[in-house]
Amino acid sequence: MSVVAAKELEDDAKKYASEAIRLDSQGAHGMAIQMYQKAISTLVKLVHLYPDYRLNKQYTERAMAYQERVKAIQAAHGLLPQDQAPDMDWTPQPTQANGGHANGNGATNASPNSQKGPQVVQQLKASFSELVVTEKPDVKWDDVIGLEDCKMAIRESIVFPYLRPDLFKLGWPRGILLYGPPGCGKTMIAAATAAEIDGYFISVDAASIMSKWLGEGEKNVAKLFNNARKMLTDNKPVIVFVDEIDSLLGTRGQEVGGEVRVRDQFLKETDGINDKGKNLHMYVIGATNKPWSLDQPFIRRFPKRILVPLPDNEARMAQFKMYTAPLTLAEDVELTTLARLSEGYSGSDIKDICQGVQLRVVRELFKSGNALDKESMTRPITVADFKEIMRTRKPSVSPQAVRAYADWSNSFSAL
Repeated sequence: MSVVAAKELEDDAKKYASEAIRLDSQGAHGMAIQMYQKAISTLVKLVHLYPDYRLNKQYTERAMAYQERVKAIQAAHGLLPQDQAPDMDWTPQPTQANGGHANGNGATNASPNSQKGPQVVQQLKASFSELVVTEKPDVKWDDVIGLEDCKMAIRESIVFPYLRPDLFKLGWPRGILLYGPPGCGKTMIAAATAAEIDGYFISVDAASIMSKWLGEGEKNVAKLFNNARKMLTDNKPVIVFVDEIDSLLGTRGQEVGGEVRVRDQFLKETDGINDKGKNLHMYVIGATNKPWSLDQPFIRRFPKRILVPLPDNEARMAQFKMYTAPLTLAEDVELTTLARLSEGYSGSDIKDICQGVQLRVVRELFKSGNALDKESMTRPITVADFKEIMRTRKPSVSPQAVRAYADWSNSFSAL
């Protein structure tokens, strides 16, 4: 087994789970479910690929706990349509990893230990209801800091046609691609759009649908769009938000037959939306951090292709203002200074920085031995604290990646 590869999956799962718990605690239940799903999918992938890994039992238990939390949130907050398909069993086939080999009959001979992973994985089931979140988001345009060009492009494509369809004699685009660095607000923009037009927001993680151990991807895609079309009968617009859409529409070449069918089904559904007439208020918003992975024939399904960039100076100031509002800052801390120091950081990076300085002063209080005294408080956070955190926490988006987004925009951007 590749220790490096397993460690990468572990780190991804921790990141998704941590974000899910944060969103869950803040009441952002729909987004929390998406992060829980990503954590589950990553843990299952880890157990499936490396069946002898010593931590598989803990990871499977953790995945099952996240799955139960997803079900609890869905039940408590009514985030799903009423007519749900029954759970679909998914059972990964035994792999030939870790010394297993196929015999002449096509069966796999493997040591008993190499079957532990698949056996444990079978304890989990994934249903369509666990892949898709349907809700009316509690997100406003004001919650999306900066990104004015992006917001205007979305308004022109979705909000204006909904408010005055009579003005759009030639129809309007129903496929919109949001691309750019991770952590810059693509999901927030899509959710705020649905909230502004009081529409349904169906959020799905493309990587989970494509995952061959999460069920029948082709049927999941068909059910996704069937449910969306049913919601149109309420005379409300429907936004289908597909995160990591490159998992569905990435460059072809090495996919197996099942993945090809999922792609074809998705393209069939999106073509159907575009061909149903000018008055259909159903939209597909795809988000990707890797637009260059998209196969060019698929790009035309998204007439609007909008870059969601790193925050500019003004946006960084607004983000620091928001994230530091609950903190006690020293007099030497100025938002203009923080914005200047954080050039090149994403919105999620800035949140991490603010959490980092908070932890720094809390750690000092605990080290002093006074933390259990309820009267003891942390000292004010200084500019030096921010500088120290930024010294050890570099931007998550490299300059090379920023140039790659710019190059792709020069070829394919369509505002």
